[in-house]
Amino acid sequence: MELIVVGSGTGVPSLRRGSPAYAVKAAGRLVLLDLGAGTLRSMWQYGLNFSEIDILALTHLHPDHVGDLIPFFFATRYSLGYTRREPFQLLAARGFREFHAHLNKAFSQWVEPPPGLLDLRELSGEAPDEVRWEGLVVKSAPTNHTEGSLAFRVEAEGRVLVYSGDTDVCDALVDLARGADLLVLEAANPFKVPGHLTPEEAGRLAARSGVPRLLLTHFYPPCDEVDVVALAATEFNGEIIRAEDGLQLKIGGED
Repeated sequence: MELIVVGSGTGVPSLRRGSPAYAVKAAGRLVLLDLGAGTLRSMWQYGLNFSEIDILALTHLHPDHVGDLIPFFFATRYSLGYTRREPFQLLAARGFREFHAHLNKAFSQWVEPPPGLLDLRELSGEAPDEVRWEGLVVKSAPTNHTEGSLAFRVEAEGRVLVYSGDTDVCDALVDLARGADLLVLEAANPFKVPGHLTPEEAGRLAARSGVPRLLLTHFYPPCDEVDVVALAATEFNGEIIRAEDGLQLKIGGED
């Protein structure tokens, strides 16, 4: 299993950090966690082809996490750029179907992928849920951010990665992360903003989960002015990594 950080930032435009997006290569599939603005272009920069996205998992519908959803749906309609013919699966909390219907109304159906290409699976926003493929399991759990916000757990090849999306302190996320090899947590600001984690809170959550490795991400600009790793280390004794766009990590192996 391999993780590529496509975007480690937020909705604040930055030369250093793109909006949230994380690519996971596992069991011969490409899983994309969130699809922030600019993701499709950045994927090419990191050797990733948007036509090869097998599973698109959206943590919630805030603009910084779905900003490239309209360009993605639009691009699927043009075979000169989008070469996929088999369906891709989109995972999102219940309510996404209605959200997509509003997009279609606003864009006169130009954001409707060709028939049979989009396989939508709406997940519970109130309780754990999961989807299974051969050799790959994606589990979800609600987080403490907005209604319908989810965290995802990707299991494949005997390895486990958990991605928080946006969240405040959250027991369901602790439970989801138990036994994971890598926990990818937002640490939005070095000061408390409701609905988000500070680096110290991220470290505390990782310690409660018992994971060996923590990747801090989803940084607003103030986080680039402090040592977020040192702040998280006051609460967590495992390995702590600061996310940067283009960072590649092997899960359960040498980087």
